[in-house]
Amino acid sequence: MARGPKKHLKRINAPRHWMLDKLGGVWAPRPSSGPHKLRECLPLIIMLRNRLKYALTRREVLAIVMQKLIKVDGKVRTDMCFPAGFMDVISIDRVHEHFRLLYDTKGRFVIHRISDAEAKYKLVRVRERFTGKGGVPYISTHDGRTFRYPHPEIHANDTVKYNIETHELLEFVKFEIGNLAMVTGGHNLGRVGLIMRRERHPGSFEIIHLKDAVGHEFSTRIGNVFCIGKGSKSLITLPRGKGVRKSILEEQEERYRLEKQKAASVAAAVGKTPVVKSKDKAKAPTAKPGKTTTDKAGKHKKVKHTSYTGSFSLPVKKAKE
Repeated sequence: MARGPKKHLKRINAPRHWMLDKLGGVWAPRPSSGPHKLRECLPLIIMLRNRLKYALTRREVLAIVMQKLIKVDGKVRTDMCFPAGFMDVISIDRVHEHFRLLYDTKGRFVIHRISDAEAKYKLVRVRERFTGKGGVPYISTHDGRTFRYPHPEIHANDTVKYNIETHELLEFVKFEIGNLAMVTGGHNLGRVGLIMRRERHPGSFEIIHLKDAVGHEFSTRIGNVFCIGKGSKSLITLPRGKGVRKSILEEQEERYRLEKQKAASVAAAVGKTPVVKSKDKAKAPTAKPGKTTTDKAGKHKKVKHTSYTGSFSLPVKKAKE
């Protein structure tokens, strides 16, 4: 029987979206207790070492975080196993870079690079609204935050724009039909679309139907839907693909198109190189000294390096009489 909290994590049991290689060792970094669950977070050590490549080893990551160079939501974090999660803003002031953790359509974390202006806020989803001691209303969010005296119209499932620097609530987005949302769980994890309709099932899970930018419809539970904008305008920048899932054939066609463009650009670059004209001097022979070649008459001749004059001379042996 286990006694106390677990302190280890086998690599084979680590979340799949961490994308750790199976033969890279037995153990994986176990996230510390924090605002996000173990299987819904990305530890700082994996972000710095495996994704951003700012470090090669665990010891280098430890040296980085102990210099207080890494900030999560504007607060310095020296724990390299700190669990960063969805919508968190990671700042590295020394290199003037900011990242936001989002999902791609394959359910993996994307470390999306953002500007300095966008790094000043984040979106939080309201889990529940309560009334505390003394009749004080407050809300709890998906990242473990609590806000007292929120706007009277803010309720569960709504999204709030939170200022990281001043710790204020700037604006909110109601969970309504026609707003833009991202799926944060289930089979459609990472997809973005407009909320089309809401199915209510008393005593069970409510189902939300969405439609993406290309017209594909999908549905998920209400707990997996995270509003990110009013109407079709998003409050944050989205990663590549804009949350539209592609089929295998569509991905294949896109790869072929990119390869074709790359080949065309290489051919164009090669075509721009200067070509030696007929009136210019002939190029130096490509044959190496010591090897034999054949002339136009079919006779063998040996490549011989004479005194250096900027080119190779090819003396031909006279045929024996």
